[in-house]
Amino acid sequence: MLHSIGTWITRRALVAAMVAASCVLAGPPPSAAQPDPLPSWNEGPAKTAIIALVTQTTEKGGPRFVEPAQRIAVFDQDGTTWVEHPVYSQALFALDRVAALAPRHPKWKRTEPFKSILAGDFAAIARFSEKEWLEIVAVTHAGMSTADFEKLVREWLPNSKNPVLKRPVTELVYQPMLEVMAYLRANGFKTYIVTGGGQEFVRPYSDAVYGIPAEQVVGSSIVTKYEYRDGKPILMRQPKLFFNDDFDGKAIGINTFIGKRPLIAFGNSDGDRQMLEWTTAGEGARLGLLVLHDDPEREFAYGPANGLPDTKVGTFSPSLMDEAKARGWSVISMKNDWSRIFPGPKP
Repeated sequence: MLHSIGTWITRRALVAAMVAASCVLAGPPPSAAQPDPLPSWNEGPAKTAIIALVTQTTEKGGPRFVEPAQRIAVFDQDGTTWVEHPVYSQALFALDRVAALAPRHPKWKRTEPFKSILAGDFAAIARFSEKEWLEIVAVTHAGMSTADFEKLVREWLPNSKNPVLKRPVTELVYQPMLEVMAYLRANGFKTYIVTGGGQEFVRPYSDAVYGIPAEQVVGSSIVTKYEYRDGKPILMRQPKLFFNDDFDGKAIGINTFIGKRPLIAFGNSDGDRQMLEWTTAGEGARLGLLVLHDDPEREFAYGPANGLPDTKVGTFSPSLMDEAKARGWSVISMKNDWSRIFPGPKP
């Protein structure tokens, strides 16, 4: 059972260091004559609401028809489109980078926070302050060009390994969410990743993993500086936060970088609350959905909503559950709504 949940790092700490529906939509399930657009979804309110929104907004002449240019769908990443436990993938990247750089810094074996990382002391890592994460990010994310950073990410991905599931992070994407993205795009929607994680961390793999091009990734970012190296212009990454794309920052980021209010938003935690509020406050057909991690057999179980274990990674609080019920957002149960979780054969 995958019920051992770590509390290694909060999203707010990592970001600081870097430096069911809006309206309940009625709609029938796909007919027997049509292929199921969401085959990894069990029949239920969440699947029905997604199909109903797509049907209503794409039916020409219908009362809720939306022109293709306005069909925007946004997805949080960590915990919504891929695994975030027991540690965010970007935090795992930072920890692995510390290990890779350690031979150049022998003093790290005696100096915190690097001493705990190199010793594999995850209890100590869980207690790291924002100041300590700033030190980690300064040596693993900054002091290099954007091109060099993206190269590091691309090289790390195939060698990465989730410490519990023992698979590369890019294999731990959620098959049901990949199907939703493909279904939306097939119906004229433009899909975006809107994440509290690093924008330049996600962009190197977003197209290959999600079918979402780099320019459709909105994330947190650090300050970059325009410089010349060998007569050529480069962008150098600085150890200072530029934009925090989490909590209310997600609504601000959508407005700033996309410029259109989405019709549908997927999230999984308190950090996605304002993104769903912003999305579903618009006129016409709108849909907000939250993934609830309640499957300790196939993935993880955490909340603390619905009496699930508490966590600092991807917190789904009771107050968020209350708001979801009050606003008519759909809560997706991993255990009940998804017939499989990861790509490949069903478990």
